[in-house]
Amino acid sequence: MVSLWQDLRYAARTLGRARIKQKRTKSDGRTSTLAIRFHGRLSTNDMAKGSPNRIELLQGTLDMLILRTLLFGPAHGHEIAKHIQRTTVDVLQVEHGSLYPALHRLERKGWVVSKWEMAKDRKRELKYYRLTPSGKKQLALEESKWKQLAGAIARVMWPAEEG
Repeated sequence: MVSLWQDLRYAARTLGRARIKQKRTKSDGRTSTLAIRFHGRLSTNDMAKGSPNRIELLQGTLDMLILRTLLFGPAHGHEIAKHIQRTTVDVLQVEHGSLYPALHRLERKGWVVSKWEMAKDRKRELKYYRLTPSGKKQLALEESKWKQLAGAIARVMWPAEEG
């Protein structure tokens, strides 16, 4: 089975709109429609801000990626965004306009806590975010949901050959 990140990279390269409506006409003349709504912005290096090839994340995916990033330890917002970008080999780039509202939402839910601290290599304070025990539980739940969703989509996109 293709890894979760490979699935996500494939989706990021192939899904080119915020709202996808795909109509298919079946051999009997009936049509089926697949509609996916997205929430949270991301872009790729070679796509301009107004490009029709930009994509957006499924609602809740950004939260899951942030929680997963914080599993490795405390980080400030820019570090979180850069970690997601590096880990996905520049496929996903989280914009500040989506990152900070997501961090504040996670904080309100009690899944992360924040504290202003002096940066290790700078002479200024940065707001560091940490995963809470309830955030770890939520991450496990979200990962399970994501694996189920990715598996279901993979079965539709690449059905096993019959025979």
